[in-house]
Amino acid sequence: MSLSVTSSIVSDATNTKNTAASSSTNSVADAQDRFLKLLVTQMQNQDPLNPMDNAQVTTQMAQIQTVSGIEKLNQTLQSLSASYAATQTMQSASMIGHSVLTDGNLLTLKGGAAVAGIDLSAAADQVEVDVYDQYGTLVNTNKLGGRDVGSFAFQWDGKDDKGNALPDGNYSFTVKAAKGSDKVDATALAVGLVNSVRLTSTGSLLNVQGLGEVDMAKVRQIF
Repeated sequence: MSLSVTSSIVSDATNTKNTAASSSTNSVADAQDRFLKLLVTQMQNQDPLNPMDNAQVTTQMAQIQTVSGIEKLNQTLQSLSASYAATQTMQSASMIGHSVLTDGNLLTLKGGAAVAGIDLSAAADQVEVDVYDQYGTLVNTNKLGGRDVGSFAFQWDGKDDKGNALPDGNYSFTVKAAKGSDKVDATALAVGLVNSVRLTSTGSLLNVQGLGEVDMAKVRQIF
């Protein structure tokens, strides 16, 4: 009698890895029980002149243990994933009412001041910010000088290039950066207030004023 039948048992157990944790555990336990019963039966009925190969038995037992280990690992990962999701939910909820820095080109002018940020891929000796009004008209060019690699915040005083104070409201900006004659990649970063949080199957989305929904993973800084 051959032990090849146990291969189908191992295959059956492997195919259960995407089911619910409890069902998966039961399936593996059933497969192990079936394997052991089959092994004992075969040993009791083996041909004395042609006994089973010890190496084959050892391999089959190792396979069934591997299936069991994979199922336990899957259960552990599911548990860790659930724990991470719960932690992220608590963290995201605590951000309501706080301002965050994330990708975006919004400048909200209020009381003569607006704050935003820039992320540089490398150090630059020239950084320039162009500010536009709601109609897309350039109203101010601000030269920030040299900056190190990484993220930093800047403030605009709400005045145009002639020194006139502009009305409060939403403006947009673009960034240009260079080191000598070489362009430096620069990402515009906006500051917005978190009004609410929406939970999804893939994580938390922050409803940021003026920026819409923002993935929590894209938040650079919290104020």
